[in-house]
Amino acid sequence: MAGKKEQLSESVVIRSLRRFRDRYFPNSGSVVKGDLTSLEDSGGELQPGILDSLPVDIQFLIMAFLSPADICCLGATSRYWRAMVRDPLLWRYFLLRDMPSWPSIDHVSMPQLELLDLPLINEDESLDDREEGEDKGMESRVDYMSEYLKGCPSCRQQWLPSRPAYEVVTSFLQSLVPSSEPRYAMFGPGMEQLDVSLVTRLMYAPDVLPVSGTPHRQINGIGSGISYMFNNQHKFNILTLYSTNRAERERARVQQESISNKLYTIEGTDESGSPIYSPAPQVQQVCQVVDGFIYVANAEPGRGEGESEVAQVRAVLSSAGCSASKPLLVLSCVSREEPEEVSGNTARCRTPCVYMAKRLGLSKLPNPWMVQDTVAESLSGLLDGISWLLRCSGVKLHGS
Repeated sequence: MAGKKEQLSESVVIRSLRRFRDRYFPNSGSVVKGDLTSLEDSGGELQPGILDSLPVDIQFLIMAFLSPADICCLGATSRYWRAMVRDPLLWRYFLLRDMPSWPSIDHVSMPQLELLDLPLINEDESLDDREEGEDKGMESRVDYMSEYLKGCPSCRQQWLPSRPAYEVVTSFLQSLVPSSEPRYAMFGPGMEQLDVSLVTRLMYAPDVLPVSGTPHRQINGIGSGISYMFNNQHKFNILTLYSTNRAERERARVQQESISNKLYTIEGTDESGSPIYSPAPQVQQVCQVVDGFIYVANAEPGRGEGESEVAQVRAVLSSAGCSASKPLLVLSCVSREEPEEVSGNTARCRTPCVYMAKRLGLSKLPNPWMVQDTVAESLSGLLDGISWLLRCSGVKLHGS
């Protein structure tokens, strides 16, 4: 799987936590540093609490089952736990464990994956041999806790600011004023390579996104696409850009062959040898008039077009006028839902959205972007992505 990081063993995390606890509770009963405990006995000596006295293995197991918000609450119970729950190895472990299951990521919440490439500790190294100064330096340089809390979907949702009352009134007044219908160009290999057609499912899923019509107006002679109704209130238009005609696409999908993409022409290569693409003239016309882009990526294992995929996305965005302000929604798409016996495991049958963002080089784009896990057959995840896209286009959604 592209971008997969080497997992961090639990034993390394437990050793790190045990070393910390032994430093402050060397006799498992008294504390050697008074600023890291919260209880006092009658003689003035600071003593650990009941939870503090549990074996480190049990403490780690408890934290492994807690939500990020609960772990933060645990850290607020005492100075000892405040320091304990900030162990960098602990949150590095959580990142490596949980990132593959995150259903979405965007330009604001994307963790710095390069931090996971930094050598924090060698598993063969004895934690007791490291100097205290090295630990402090590493903690200040790599804050895995902040990276986790920034990207975890439950934390993002929980800490969203509430809407002021005046915004609710403004949203109601704006709903009375007719607004233009946002238009988005949809392209990408996931539209053509999957066994289940996302575009076909969209056209026949009135319970998810009702089709509000096929407008007669044309977009610079290219076509007007299909209009959908989001939440029974907001119309938007999707114009699909295919690489070639239907017969060639179907033959290439069945035979697992690559086809000549007629959306682009290759202009050469850059200094690193990566291809340079130029969108066809009709594609450039579309890109200049749409309000944003939907890229359908193939998230099934072993699929991905490497550098050419990155170059094609950048070519489309760069051909749009004022491209930096136009949002990009990436639907990280698979054909069908994962079997239940697989979905509970860490090894999922799809490229995780965090690694999809890395694969497409999205962190280097000036555009606002979001990657959303999507299933073509059920369209799960699609509405979350469309909601984000509409908000980025200035559409005022109720409850957002």
